[in-house]
Amino acid sequence: MAGEAVLIAAGGRSILLQIADPAIGHGIAHHSDFASRPLDRLRGTLTYVYAVVFGTPEEAARARRRVDHAHAPVSGLATEARPAYTAFTPELQLWVAATLYDSAMTMRELVYGPLDGATADALYREYAVLGTALQMPAELWPPNRAAFAAYWDRRVGELQTDAATRAVARQLLHPRTGPLWLRLMMPLGRFVTVGLLPCSVRELFDLPWTVGAQRRFDRLIRLTIRVYPRLPRRLRHWPKNHYLRAMR
Repeated sequence: MAGEAVLIAAGGRSILLQIADPAIGHGIAHHSDFASRPLDRLRGTLTYVYAVVFGTPEEAARARRRVDHAHAPVSGLATEARPAYTAFTPELQLWVAATLYDSAMTMRELVYGPLDGATADALYREYAVLGTALQMPAELWPPNRAAFAAYWDRRVGELQTDAATRAVARQLLHPRTGPLWLRLMMPLGRFVTVGLLPCSVRELFDLPWTVGAQRRFDRLIRLTIRVYPRLPRRLRHWPKNHYLRAMR
């Protein structure tokens, strides 16, 4: 499933959910320029995911070292405005892996419908590798989908934003740099990202959403359902193959 290109459409959702954790949000705000270099962030994340899931053990190890190198300077002491943070905190890596899993499953089920229970359980267990390939111990991943759902609901309820993290979100959703094609596509990307977010997280980022917007979003999903599954596999898996070739 991780090779399906349609899952990339949920990437913005995953990032905003990560930013809404104050520790991650301030780590990005103070140590990352990904909002001004979104394609670099996309390439880094996809290369890591594809290497860990589809690569050889050596390729997965190389991808892990690259991520660890990027994470090394990301730390900060607690202040009145923010909690202490470090990118190596296992609980934060759990949240990042959880957002990748939940966003992928949300997008996948919109397009293909729900999986049968056995397949969904197996897939859930396998998704833990996105965290355990770094510093997250295996026992930190909730043991089953029911436990994950409880963890997810609790964590979403704990999310919060402030001026700094909302500014990062605005930069992400309204990029002023990057190639022209990216900026031309951003209205659609922004619309899909906001449509996929939980209502409470939209409110945290002051992202408006109306009944009319929901109707347009539903029409877009229905079009995707009709078109995407009928595409040849080589097109649906082109990003995976492209980023693996580039890494190799």
